[in-house]
Amino acid sequence: MPFFDQATETLSRAELQALQERKLRSLLEQLAGRNRFYTEKLKAAGVAFTEIQALDDLSRLPLTTKSELVEAQHVAPPFGTNATFPETAYTRFHQTSGTTGTPLRVLDTPESWHWWGKCWGHVLAGAGLTAEDRLFLPFSFGPFIGFWATVEGSRQLGTLMIPGGGRDSLQRLQLMKELGATAICCTPTYALRLAEVARESGFDLGDIPIRVTVHAGEPGANLPATKARIEETWGAKCFDHAGASEVGAHSFECEAQPGGTHVIESEFIIEVLDPETSKVCAPGETGELIITNLGRIGYPILRYRTGDLVRLNPEPCVCGRTWTRFEGGVLGRADDMVIVRGVNVFPSAIENLVRRFEEVDEYRVTVSKRGELGELSIEVELAKNTDSENTRQAIAHTLQDKLGLRPSVTVAPHGTLPRFEMKAKRFHASGR
Repeated sequence: MPFFDQATETLSRAELQALQERKLRSLLEQLAGRNRFYTEKLKAAGVAFTEIQALDDLSRLPLTTKSELVEAQHVAPPFGTNATFPETAYTRFHQTSGTTGTPLRVLDTPESWHWWGKCWGHVLAGAGLTAEDRLFLPFSFGPFIGFWATVEGSRQLGTLMIPGGGRDSLQRLQLMKELGATAICCTPTYALRLAEVARESGFDLGDIPIRVTVHAGEPGANLPATKARIEETWGAKCFDHAGASEVGAHSFECEAQPGGTHVIESEFIIEVLDPETSKVCAPGETGELIITNLGRIGYPILRYRTGDLVRLNPEPCVCGRTWTRFEGGVLGRADDMVIVRGVNVFPSAIENLVRRFEEVDEYRVTVSKRGELGELSIEVELAKNTDSENTRQAIAHTLQDKLGLRPSVTVAPHGTLPRFEMKAKRFHASGR
């Protein structure tokens, strides 16, 4: 079973804690007086950088929110005050997708970009990739960090990287076939879109020797129905990964696939807190992921409220890694939940149910207010030659049975719902 850095991935808990504390002290020493954002933030909180010497001291630091980082951009445009070095030290610019608000701009130095690649090296090695693989990346040139760091990760791993930008989906499939791609890294949505294009054009996915699909950019690969759909369609093993532009690539699924994702604890310190009370959640309890990165000195993140809901499982993994896991991966986002007729509804729950139906090529969810009550409407686009009415009724029945709601389910004409190459936006809510 491949490791990217077996020495750190198999450290004892005491050794790992000592490593994290050394890196944390070094990070804070470099930020003090140099990083305007955190120097001002800690001063306002009455906390000195030198007070933080151990993991137990971390709770003294104030939490960081995305809105603060966005505000820092407004204070010092265009890149903000969360910069430890002069602008001339930075060589890479990216920004968040902006699907949930104002895009957040991030800068990286050559050293922090190498760190990004190291994190992605863990992701790829965890999925079993080696220098013998040919990794296909079907993304276009743009500022969303998406799979840019995968390029650096594959370089560090020694894997041949095949760029797939500037082509339509069918051309990408043909290139993968011609070059014998053994792995693909894309959003779960785009993996299913490629399969849809293959089916409609008569292209046989079996002609591509894909054995591994690695997914990021959006939830999906951790959902049982979506994962099963991808694996069945591609005849390959599907792996989940999670991260964020402002944080880094922080977790990955190993080959053993124990039902969750490993946290790269050599590079991140994680906490799980109750999003309402900020109390520490015990292992097995669901709470909000709070994360501190340790290797991105130029754009650091201290105790960042990700909004992601996770559940810790510290038990040893059969893969041999000692790093803790997120049970079930990232379970959803605290701010994604909507209440419909008194029922808490997460987009991930809807996807996991809709994706059970192989007839569904694409879907869109709309939550709207009618008086004091919410209404849930789902449009589904079905594969050609599908019994539309029976499938529609089956989907509606499943949603009602599992969610305890009676949503409106309609069939959209084929080819009318949006398709997505990067992060999909299928969930629309008004009056939240």
